[in-house]
Amino acid sequence: MKRLGGVLFTIVLLLIVGCQQGPQSTAASPAGGVPAELAKGEALFNSHCAKCHGQGAVGTDRGPSFLNKIYEPNHHGDAAFHLAARGGVRAHHWQFGNMPPVEGVGEADVDEIVRYVRWLQRQAGIF
Repeated sequence: MKRLGGVLFTIVLLLIVGCQQGPQSTAASPAGGVPAELAKGEALFNSHCAKCHGQGAVGTDRGPSFLNKIYEPNHHGDAAFHLAARGGVRAHHWQFGNMPPVEGVGEADVDEIVRYVRWLQRQAGIF
């Protein structure tokens, strides 16, 4: 009986210590906290979009932030991002001028970018 009590005590102690340390996640990349499955989208966004839309999609003086309710999926669905990348966009929600087409990104690339942007929006509480 004493032995069983000691084993139970050890198990409870391990559970308490584990809970105090918090959840351990291996999904996030060490550098930016972006889940590993979104790393490609982040890299594509940074190389093709961040110049105007800012690192982390926060916007710049050249383009709007995507962390705005205007760009949530019910107002600007994923197809809008595809159309914008392929054909550009006339200015309508911003005063930055027209957006030109994005050279060098294919449909699969835009899918990755959109997944990353939607994740950023969720992190910001946009939807």
